[in-house]
Amino acid sequence: MTDATIAALDRLDALRDALDGVALPLSIAGADAARDARAAAVRQIDDYVQPRLAHLDAPLLAVVGGSTGAGKSTVVNALVGVPVTRTGVIRPTTRQPILLHSPADAAWFASQRILPGLARTTGVVREAPASEAGEAPDAARIGSVVLVADERVPAGLAILDAPDVDSIADENRALAAQLLAAADLWLFATTANRYADAVPWRLLDDAAARDITVGVVLNRVPPGAEDEVEADLRQMLGERGLGAAPVFVVPETALDDRGMLPPGRVAGIRGWLAGIAGDRAERARVAGRTLAGAVDRLAVTARAVADARDEQLVTAADLRGTVDDAHRDAAARIADATKDGALLRGEVLARWQDFVGTSDVFRSIESWFSRARDRVTAWFQGRPAPTIEVERELESGLHAVMVDEAERAAADAWQRIRHSAVGRELTAGSDLSHASADLSERASRLVRDWQQGLVELISEQAAGKRTKARVMSLGLNVITVALMVVVFASTGGLTGGELAIAGGSAVVGQKLLETIFGEDAVRRLAAQARDDLERRVDGLLAAEAARWDALLAPVEAGIGGDALRDAASELGAAMRAVEHEPSGASHALERSDLVEGEAMEDPQEAAVLGEAEDVHELDAHPDGARGAGEGGGDERGVDEHDRRAP
Repeated sequence: MTDATIAALDRLDALRDALDGVALPLSIAGADAARDARAAAVRQIDDYVQPRLAHLDAPLLAVVGGSTGAGKSTVVNALVGVPVTRTGVIRPTTRQPILLHSPADAAWFASQRILPGLARTTGVVREAPASEAGEAPDAARIGSVVLVADERVPAGLAILDAPDVDSIADENRALAAQLLAAADLWLFATTANRYADAVPWRLLDDAAARDITVGVVLNRVPPGAEDEVEADLRQMLGERGLGAAPVFVVPETALDDRGMLPPGRVAGIRGWLAGIAGDRAERARVAGRTLAGAVDRLAVTARAVADARDEQLVTAADLRGTVDDAHRDAAARIADATKDGALLRGEVLARWQDFVGTSDVFRSIESWFSRARDRVTAWFQGRPAPTIEVERELESGLHAVMVDEAERAAADAWQRIRHSAVGRELTAGSDLSHASADLSERASRLVRDWQQGLVELISEQAAGKRTKARVMSLGLNVITVALMVVVFASTGGLTGGELAIAGGSAVVGQKLLETIFGEDAVRRLAAQARDDLERRVDGLLAAEAARWDALLAPVEAGIGGDALRDAASELGAAMRAVEHEPSGASHALERSDLVEGEAMEDPQEAAVLGEAEDVHELDAHPDGARGAGEGGGDERGVDEHDRRAP
């Protein structure tokens, strides 16, 4: 393996991890399609792209796909020359896909090199009519593939009979899509009366987009209509970029007593497949073309998923913005309430007036300070202490404002988020319409901590002996209340007598503080006190908003769209380096290196040593394998070949 291939594999792993890890939890427009595309891309990397890039010289896998009743199994049996896969009128007939390979290629397919998610079962061919060939339909074994080694299958190319692409069983349709995505080339079967159906063309359009090699089997064409139907089908193929695809016409024909088509009816198909299998250069061309197309399609898918991821992040940011806006608005309203004098209403004003009054405001500051000190001294000698009552009223008012606004923010955010369908889905099973149960306790603690912060500010400011003496003479609680009054007394929300009282009270408080600390220091103290309060309130409401993290963080976690786009671009650059290597340099390991790091002398050794889970003879089970429910129902009608079987 070359350095360029190793680098490309590393880039492929990075893209796979990015796709697998991208979060798309919100049900917004396009999210379902993006999730499906992401899952399909990751599965195709595991099933096909990684193993094919690591082993470009491995045998090709040709998947036979098509609609219900298109005769896929009949064509496969005819290609091998013996009934190996079951046909019948019960739909779906094929539940366990049958993978036919040369014995020389057994190790490639018995290992988990491709389709690692499917269990392996080894089948053995025995003579039986087509209606009893292969495994009896068993829905419980849908996650397994039956490996059948047969000398009639050319080395270098395996044939896989897949379930119906339009099966009535969801798991069958999903498995058919998975198998087609893991194919190096398609042999797509349709019928003269079904070739224009929408479902097959969706898959053929996908094949054209991936630039995969496709052969089309036009089955059960009525005699005399071959040229007309083939011409119409070729025109449709050409319009969709598949004009080079070979078309193999199989006329409507009676089956023999084993349920087999005459060998000549599929000679063209057999020759086409044998020509590819027998030419190493052609196999490499087919594998390289399909691989390149798959990688290109991965890039398209990655960009689409990246766009969907960006939409998820934009939606999550909008939702988080709604929550944050509601709580920021609440913080702003609390800030306004602490600025406009509203907290100095009623009892607060009355108690403050009892303490300082306003009549002495314009007298000498020193004499006013002396009288104020005397009043405080008298209060501490047994008379009621209005400062304590003022402090309690301020605490109560600030606490009530914070709790009320936090409740309002919670209700507002909840209502706005729930207004949209994605918001209702996001909040299903949750209730964030009210503030936290412990909000009141945390708000009380905030007020106490803020007041303690004011005490510390005042203590730091009272560094000089004279200042400290004045503070001590009045008491820290008096100075603290005075500072709180100054912080809360901008008076914007008061009118009439309240305005006069509050305004005068603020002036008195400020003059008191200026007498102790000086004018500039008081301005700094008030600014610091307000900033500290607003910071604490912002933190309280941010914690309330953070309750939404449990819902939004899973959406926001993980990579963004740009990381996906970068991973796809880096893979593309790495693949171009592989393509431009000197001739032969990008080939895989020699055929002896079938398992990385280990050479196998016997190509069937892996199966013999137990890589396949169990071995079944490809015949009907003796305990009623044709019973009801084994094959499912057929919404499309009876296989015409089977109906003509003796």
